This record gives sequence, structure tokens and C-alpha cells, in this order.
Amino acid sequence: MTSRIGFFVLSGILLLVSVVCIGEGVQLVATGKPLGIGIGVCAFVIPLIGVWFLRQTVRFGRASERLARQLEAEGGLPVDELRRTQGGRIDRASADAVFTRRKAEAEADPTDWRNFFRLAVAYADAGDVPRARKAMQHAIKLHGRDAAATAVN
Repeated sequence: MTSRIGFFVLSGILLLVSVVCIGEGVQLVATGKPLGIGIGVCAFVIPLIGVWFLRQTVRFGRASERLARQLEAEGGLPVDELRRTQGGRIDRASADAVFTRRKAEAEADPTDWRNFFRLAVAYADAGDVPRARKAMQHAIKLHGRDAAATAVN
């Protein structure tokens, strides 16, 4: 729940900064000077990039949650089998062992989105967030193909 609160706080800040940036851009364009107009146009582009990034993040989160709900309904969500230290941190050797097993499952059946979903969780548990995101994006893509193939049949 704290990650959602953080997301909404940062999204609010992004939108506030976008409004300020657009306001400054309008003032710069209104100067009529070439340099002011150029910087003002850039001030319009920056919020667009931020809003695009926010949209992509929301779409990724919703798609990930949709896959998690489906996997949960099928009874296939990965169980937490990781050992933890006394401080509550995940034991690295335990995470690596689970990751190795999940990677082998994904390589054995590279067309099943469920394997890549579990692999993404294993990557995240091992602390490799960029690869976790890539594996989840691949799972989302495979799920979309499965859904499209099911709709055609």
C-alpha cells in the first residue's frame, strides 16, 4: 500500500510541476523573443514527456495486476519460499536458487506468460528490478497474444 501512496504523491507532484512548467512556458512565449519562444516551447514538451511516462507506468501496473489476478484465480501465483535473515532481508542464496528454477521454467516453455510472470517475481526478489520489469513486460506481451488467439478461436 505504501508504494501506491508514493506513486500517487509523485504523480501529484509531477502534475503540479507540469502546470507550473506550462505557465512559465506561456510567459516565455509571450515575450516574443526568439530565445524566450524556444525555451517556452521546451517548457511545453517537458510536461508531455512526464505525462507520457506516467501513462506508461499506469498501464504497466494495471496490466501486471490483471495478470496477477488471473494467475491467482488459476492458483498459480508463486508462493513466498524465500529464507530471510533475522533482520527480515531476503537471503541472497535463497533468492538465487528460486531465480534459477524460475529461469529454467521460462526457458522450458517460452510461450507461457505465467512462467515469465513468476520469473519477473524471482528477478524482483533477487533485487534485479530492471530485469524484473523486462520479464513482466514480456509476460504482458505473451498474455496479450494468448488473449488475441483465444478471441479468434
